[in-house]
Amino acid sequence: MNKDRLPPLEWIRAFEAAARLGSFTAAAEELGLTQAAVSQRIGQLEQLLGTPLFHRRARAISLTVEGEAWVPHVRLALEGLRDSTEAVFGTSRQRLTLSASQTVIELWLLPRLARLQTLTNAEISVQSMVVGAHDAPQDDVIRIRYGSGNWPHAYRASLYKEEIAPVAAPALVAGAPHWTGLPRIACAGPRPGWHAWAARFGIPTTPLPSLRFDTHLSALGAAKAGLGVFLASLPLCAEALDSGALVRLSTASLPHHETYWMLTSPEGVSRDQWQALTQAITEI
Repeated sequence: MNKDRLPPLEWIRAFEAAARLGSFTAAAEELGLTQAAVSQRIGQLEQLLGTPLFHRRARAISLTVEGEAWVPHVRLALEGLRDSTEAVFGTSRQRLTLSASQTVIELWLLPRLARLQTLTNAEISVQSMVVGAHDAPQDDVIRIRYGSGNWPHAYRASLYKEEIAPVAAPALVAGAPHWTGLPRIACAGPRPGWHAWAARFGIPTTPLPSLRFDTHLSALGAAKAGLGVFLASLPLCAEALDSGALVRLSTASLPHHETYWMLTSPEGVSRDQWQALTQAITEI
């Protein structure tokens, strides 16, 4: 390759997306191209460079040694180009759109929105996610989803470290000899429940939960109303614990490997706005 001849930017973007996502098809979806167009651009790039960048198999691709060596330099160059464009031309988004469950909106986002507006200097649009939805397409929306963080988004950050413990209204536990005999509240979802708590700390599996909810927000509301003991996410109920609306019933807690993650792509935020988002919304 002529040392003065740089590959076209669209070829390089196709390579970076395919390397990050591990798929020509996924790269095509992100870039708004066909799979054939991505494959063609990467093939042209390989021809120009004089070496293959991917091993191609029937249903998978993987980087060659040369591809592995080059991809961090490509990412650094693209980030530098994006940062300089933002710095010179002011490409920060005027409106930021966040998508989250009603639980996250009420218990986590609302107490932090004023600070977020100040730091981003943008209009904030908040969309309620349908219960049970776990999709997280790479578009111009900032999505908050629960999981282990295994998403391909260029920008991703965990909101907090998950920790589960029993909580209840003070009036419910006031006259009880021990909280383990009180009515229990259960919640559907990925967090550890009462069986996990009983197995870990040796308490009885009874009484069985007398109330079951499909959202953490509803279950927490029932606990505040004195209807039972709930295994709550401590970060999500921190405000209720601080105000005295709930009391923590055990110094022990269950850690959990999953938590809420904030996910988006460069189409959703500028780099400066992403830094402001993580500063305003995350604890880690």
